[in-house]
Amino acid sequence: MKRKWFVSSMLSLVVGVILFGCGLEQSDSETKNSPELSVVTTFYPVYEFTKEVAGDRADVSMIIKPGTDAHGFEPSARDVAAINDADVFVYSSGEMEPWVGSLMSSLDSEDLIAVRTADADNFISTETHEHEHIDNSDHSDESLEVDGDLPTTVEVNGLAGHYHTGDIVQLVSDSTDMKDSTKLQWYIREANADWKAISDQTQETFEYETTGESFDVKVVFSDKADTPYAESAPVEIVIDDHEGSDPHIWLDPVLAQDQVTVIKEALIQADPEGKAVYEENAEKFILELQKLDEEYKAALSSATNRVFVVQHQAFGYIAQRYNLEQIAVGGISTEVEPSPSRIAEISKLVKEYDVPVIYYQQGADSSIAQTVGQETDTDIEVLYDLESVSQEMQDEGMDYLSLMRKNLEALQLSIH
Repeated sequence: MKRKWFVSSMLSLVVGVILFGCGLEQSDSETKNSPELSVVTTFYPVYEFTKEVAGDRADVSMIIKPGTDAHGFEPSARDVAAINDADVFVYSSGEMEPWVGSLMSSLDSEDLIAVRTADADNFISTETHEHEHIDNSDHSDESLEVDGDLPTTVEVNGLAGHYHTGDIVQLVSDSTDMKDSTKLQWYIREANADWKAISDQTQETFEYETTGESFDVKVVFSDKADTPYAESAPVEIVIDDHEGSDPHIWLDPVLAQDQVTVIKEALIQADPEGKAVYEENAEKFILELQKLDEEYKAALSSATNRVFVVQHQAFGYIAQRYNLEQIAVGGISTEVEPSPSRIAEISKLVKEYDVPVIYYQQGADSSIAQTVGQETDTDIEVLYDLESVSQEMQDEGMDYLSLMRKNLEALQLSIH
């Protein structure tokens, strides 16, 4: 009996050792296959570049979801915690993501490596590629007393938020329930100022050329005795010229190479053992960017018509790199039909430059661009600014390189 017990015990011990050893092997294997670094990025271009350099050696995430404006993004408590716990935080620039400065001051991680990928010295001025809008209407201000306790019953539709200086703000009031009113008046209010009536803005559609100041807009309805009886909630119009600089630097395949190099160096700093991996991945992607640059040069260098018209001035880097001229009509809302005066202005532009195509940005509603196209007898086409690429598009295999090639194909409709 003792001998049997001994053999059985030894057998159990051997099996236990084998199982323990297998467990160690599995644990070691899992450790080797798990990413070495945690990297948090802001929005799509830096996310894409970082993934290309990091490969499988880092867990790369993006906090700004597709469809969210990177300029006005406000990180949640979860986002802040994720960045605080990360090894590396990658963003483009303070001009593109102006909230990064205050975010960094709120973190308490001493080991976090924060990397700005875009060099402000390479930024181009927004003034070099903006179409000047000529506005002869009377915008003289007239101060009026308005009861601030009026019921907020009027809806205002249009593009609130991000504009550039010189853009045309177009809003429209929903006056379905205001048919008996005899007076409609639009007001604006700049910072630390009172509401002022804009004397020539007394129709359902508000049309106003922006200056360098942000402001609020509202519409007030009055009865036959000129007594205000209904008004809208204020609509915020934010003028963001990025301090006079264009931050869309990733749209230049040459400057994008510099961003990739900066990311590579940051990853090596955080993970020196992965240096060979990061250098190899970065070199491969930079070669792809160089190839892309050569494709743009070959397609555009000999063109005689070098002007293209866009809805939003986001493509100045492509224009500068390949000696093109971008004209931005600016301020075309995706919600409000362009007014006759705007159609007339764009029509004049189309004739002046013999424009065959008007471009709108991916992610924007194309119905307004179609209206403009129909009224001006021009085609419309999409350009990708790559600020946001939906998960569906990514699942379909679209990435930075493929979308930049789509941009090249689209531009050749104008540049030929």
